[in-house]
Amino acid sequence: MSPNCTEHGDTSQDMISLATLPYDLLLNIARHLELHDIYRLQCTCKALHAFATTRPVFRNLATALLKRCRALPLHGFQRLSDLTDAQLVEAVEQATRLEAAWLTRGPRPSTNSPYLYNGDVDAADGSPKSWYKVISAPPNEEVDWLSPITSSYSLCATKSGKVVCWDVHRDQCLAQWDPRERWELWKCRVEFDIRTVFFTMAKVLTKTIDDRMMEFVLMKLEFPENGEPLFSELSIFKTIGVVMNVFLLDPASRLLSAFVWVSTSNTIGLYALLDWDKPEYVFVDTGIECSMSSNWSCILYKEQIVIHSEESDIAHQYFYPISVLQQHARPSSTSSSFIPSISLRLSPVTIMSAPFIFPPRSRSASPETIPDEDDEPHEDGEHIDGPTTNGVNGGLDVDDEMNGAVSDFNPFPYPPWYPESAHFVRQWWPTLASVPRLSCTVVLLADHEPDTHRTRYVLAQHYFRVPLVDPHELDQLPEEAAKAVSFAHADRSGTTLENGVPPSSSSLGSPAPSSESGEWTPVIPERPPIRTHRVESSMMRLWYVSEPFEVVCVLDGVDEDLDPDGGHDRPRPLMAVDFGHAVWIEFAYPPEEERDEKRLRFVTFPPVTSDRDEMSYDRTGAKSSAETLEGIVRTLEVPEELDLDKVETINIDQSQGAIIISVQDGKIFILCYE
Repeated sequence: MSPNCTEHGDTSQDMISLATLPYDLLLNIARHLELHDIYRLQCTCKALHAFATTRPVFRNLATALLKRCRALPLHGFQRLSDLTDAQLVEAVEQATRLEAAWLTRGPRPSTNSPYLYNGDVDAADGSPKSWYKVISAPPNEEVDWLSPITSSYSLCATKSGKVVCWDVHRDQCLAQWDPRERWELWKCRVEFDIRTVFFTMAKVLTKTIDDRMMEFVLMKLEFPENGEPLFSELSIFKTIGVVMNVFLLDPASRLLSAFVWVSTSNTIGLYALLDWDKPEYVFVDTGIECSMSSNWSCILYKEQIVIHSEESDIAHQYFYPISVLQQHARPSSTSSSFIPSISLRLSPVTIMSAPFIFPPRSRSASPETIPDEDDEPHEDGEHIDGPTTNGVNGGLDVDDEMNGAVSDFNPFPYPPWYPESAHFVRQWWPTLASVPRLSCTVVLLADHEPDTHRTRYVLAQHYFRVPLVDPHELDQLPEEAAKAVSFAHADRSGTTLENGVPPSSSSLGSPAPSSESGEWTPVIPERPPIRTHRVESSMMRLWYVSEPFEVVCVLDGVDEDLDPDGGHDRPRPLMAVDFGHAVWIEFAYPPEEERDEKRLRFVTFPPVTSDRDEMSYDRTGAKSSAETLEGIVRTLEVPEELDLDKVETINIDQSQGAIIISVQDGKIFILCYE
């Protein structure tokens, strides 16, 4: 439809018919329209203009954005239900513009960001501030971790053990937690609906690998409607063994879990507080092998704790109903002599696997060869003289390429490529009940070159669901796999039925004797749990930044009390991720040029899609599909006063189009892009 209504005088009867359709039918039609289509619809006639400006129309657009994992730019702890009609329209418009701009031309400096409002003006002439904001870091402290908490606050942990809540607009400390000893922040989760941040702090009590004892304190930071934020302690608990990660699964039900490496069997131990207000814990050996090439996450799904594991070629999910875990709860204590112990080996009730879908073997244009439509040549090496190929997958037989074949070949196998860092992101921003919960994985893969002693990196990214397989794919699965998927999707807890009969308790594992040191003897279940076949899932499509680069790492000096091996420096890549986005600092020139200039780099990956056919090329090898197989890497503009050599931490707030960077001289830069 054209926005010029006078051009359609001959079709007035059609327009009248459309305008007189029932509202519900019009709303159903509008669900298939984009924002620019809604604008055009508003210009056709008064009746359709009135319809196309209603709240349900823009709520549908907001839902579509959220389903693509694009967050809405809300202020503070706003909830979607609290927005006025005008605010909802503005949020949808801003999010749509940001998504389109970052996908097509990349981020550019902005002067219209919530981080810059609240009367920020230059003192000299009263003109608006530039596109970035500089605030202070906690004085006389080194920042160990930093994250935005909406556009109004930031939360940072220091290397001395403090956690500080900072007011972004007033540039002052609002609250701090100071234990007066060295703690590390391990996990943080924001619950927008209740205006609360939950986080865990950790310290090592004993350093040996086999009997490593750690203490954790679970905290919350509340932001009342009126008044200053307030820190409070929720729970203290201990673990034995090397803790791999901690997960705040569901603050509403007070559910926490952790993965512990069981050194004697090289397996994953599952530690859980099923209600952190109660003095009890669950600690079982899952029997799941702990591979150094795997990446691990933990998710709550319909009263089941799900262990999500990703290897280089395939992903697995292991399901543990909470009702099953509850049977193995043990009492805990805050006594200094208390030592938790593994109670038994407990196999998963359900296991499902899905292989990754790798790009076609034919070559596609490198992201560096796709210039911005209106860009000028850059001095930092981004100017493109001619087309090149990335050479990731090598050549492909002509017949395979003509057929649009999708390869099962991993372009970055382990070894030599290993995961330097893995980032699992879930939708914790304000969303709607109708939006399915997705997760995103971004893995920084590394390959160390022994000749140059330098490391080159690539990025791999994909989305995934829990369970891995969709319900509508059940008819394509073998009967046994379909049963397991049906159980995983069931809105209930309990154990899997086999031939209509619950499995015996022996199939779930048996208690094992323990000692004061936590040693135990594993007991193998009498029969394996039900397993799914390895089926292809549309969400397992991998996307890449396949042109190798060299990310800048900072060396975190590890306190001797926190490092069981004796205080080695720990390299930390200066990279941050969000749904479909990654930002990092890299060396601008290859090692052979012996130049250490740095630049800020950014990539937007394609949005969520379930269209399996987008992986294939057409028969002419056209770039219509090939270009979307990789993210297009951009170099972001940075202020002259920001010295990339002094960066300590980096983070991204995609909802507001902001990159947050802390530097060594006590400053925090908030760079706003549009």
